[in-house]
Amino acid sequence: MVSLRWGGFAARAIYLVSSLPSQYSERATAARNSLEAAAALQGWYDGPSGLWATTGWWNSANCLTVLGDWALNAGSTAQSLSVPDIIANTFDNAQRVLVTAQKTVSATGLTTSTYQFHPQDKRGFSEFINEYYDDEGWWALAMIRSWDVTHEQTYLDMAERIFQDMQAGTDDTCGGGIWWSKAKQYKNAIANELYLSVAASLANRIPSQKQRYTQLARDQWTWFNQSGMINGDNLINDGLSINADGSCVNNGLTTWSYNQGVVLGGLVELAAAAGDSSYLDEATGIARAAIELLSDENGVIREADRCEPDCGADGTQFKGIFVRNLQYLQRVAPQDVFGTAIRKNADSIWAYNRNDRNQFGIQWAGPADAGAGPSASTHSSAMDVIVAALAIGA
Repeated sequence: MVSLRWGGFAARAIYLVSSLPSQYSERATAARNSLEAAAALQGWYDGPSGLWATTGWWNSANCLTVLGDWALNAGSTAQSLSVPDIIANTFDNAQRVLVTAQKTVSATGLTTSTYQFHPQDKRGFSEFINEYYDDEGWWALAMIRSWDVTHEQTYLDMAERIFQDMQAGTDDTCGGGIWWSKAKQYKNAIANELYLSVAASLANRIPSQKQRYTQLARDQWTWFNQSGMINGDNLINDGLSINADGSCVNNGLTTWSYNQGVVLGGLVELAAAAGDSSYLDEATGIARAAIELLSDENGVIREADRCEPDCGADGTQFKGIFVRNLQYLQRVAPQDVFGTAIRKNADSIWAYNRNDRNQFGIQWAGPADAGAGPSASTHSSAMDVIVAALAIGA
């Protein structure tokens, strides 16, 4: 894509960073760091497409979500940086890019997304719909967070329309759940966790449809919890294998960090919608197991299966998604181990994984130029941690 960026945003952000008070408290430090991270992220923003250069379409939905989370926690500072304008521009343009997506899955379950420019295809990603239900789920969550920031009904309406398309991907194969893609060949964890999270999130934001969405989310969690994807260590493998007789079993593929993450946010939303704190207990068990799995000897989170620093263009996004959702859980069901993990990783990113342009790389223990170096994906993923520290009052 052509890299025509919003230079005015970055310049304004740099000015505001320089005018902030000195770092006199942990909260002030977290606020300042998150503002600098947001300014650096916008250095990749491509205004005409509404996407972030150096990363993919679904990753850009996560860039928008982390900006939304930051806006909700940064107060008036975020308003001065025009987050609602970024949301509006992305909403208008990101669904109009004339590209198509293709995905492949490696032997370990690591996805790789590729994009082709198709000027003759006038649909693009109209209404944020494509051939992959997980991509759609990311954009539905981005639209929900956009509504949280602006309360513009257009964004919530779009989230509902995306979810309606996702519903078409559910059937009785494996006893329920949603397919990963419209080719209907694989039922995996991430698409099903996104389906849960979107349904539960809509239940909490559309009072007239609360009962319907809550029941959809309840049913989805019941199925997911019994599907076999959650293994004996309380960790979530990548998906299910479908046997010749039609039965489905855990495929034993990698317990990627984002598979341990989205489910946490979904259960937080479901607990609120259903008024049932037992869902938080389920989330807490998964989160504790995931922190133990993902943390190195210094408590710094690294991707499962030791893929770092070469996790492809998709895997670079995963860890931040885990910590983002861990933060949602920490705010309603706090645990010392959760807060410690968030703060320790935020400190490591800022001290060791930041270059002279405040850009973050894939390895949170550093250095920032490991692998292919910083991109909008590696940066927004690490920014999720910086925002999480702000959100929990670090």
